[in-house]
Amino acid sequence: MINKSKKKKAKKKIFLESLLVFFIAISPFLYKTYDYLPYDSNGDVSILGFTLDGNGFPDASTYLWFLTSKIVPLYLLIFWFLTSRDWWYHIIIIPIAMYAFQMFEVFYDSDHYIDTDNIWWIIPICMITIPFVYFIRIKLYDKHVHGIDLEAMEAELEDLKAKGYTSDKKDDSSLNEVPTLSDDLNSKLSTGSIENFLKNLQERVQGWLHLKF
Repeated sequence: MINKSKKKKAKKKIFLESLLVFFIAISPFLYKTYDYLPYDSNGDVSILGFTLDGNGFPDASTYLWFLTSKIVPLYLLIFWFLTSRDWWYHIIIIPIAMYAFQMFEVFYDSDHYIDTDNIWWIIPICMITIPFVYFIRIKLYDKHVHGIDLEAMEAELEDLKAKGYTSDKKDDSSLNEVPTLSDDLNSKLSTGSIENFLKNLQERVQGWLHLKF
């Protein structure tokens, strides 16, 4: 039973990864789809029984060009976010949000202008994501360049607390009240909670898709 379960999961994983590779490979052709569709004299196009007009654009060809120029980069960035193992992968959320808001503006905005106000929608995401990635960089730089390992320092402090360490200047109660450096960063910027949220989000989607690299 265990071997069958593993084989079934392996088949699903290979199938989903093959789909991912397929959509990456055909992305240039999907982008150029608007050039090869049959348009009528009004500039509209019929696809699978549905008639698509310009939706505020000069014609359906221009409208489809705009959509494919947003959809293709959007799903490629999503694939990148789901499969990346780099420490800075959270920053990919910013261009994902940019293309998603641009798509949202086309479908739901009531005026005739596009790519206008969506930049303001991205600012809150940038205000969270950029400092978060920057502080990850600081921790990595301190650890691998300066040799400052905050986790090791915390472990050493916890070990001293467990042994009942006291000094002439501070007793046990004052030692317990001193926050660690990473606790101070997390309490001020909530980087720990953001990191856990983004990591759990990526792992849940990967688990649902059986994408593990």
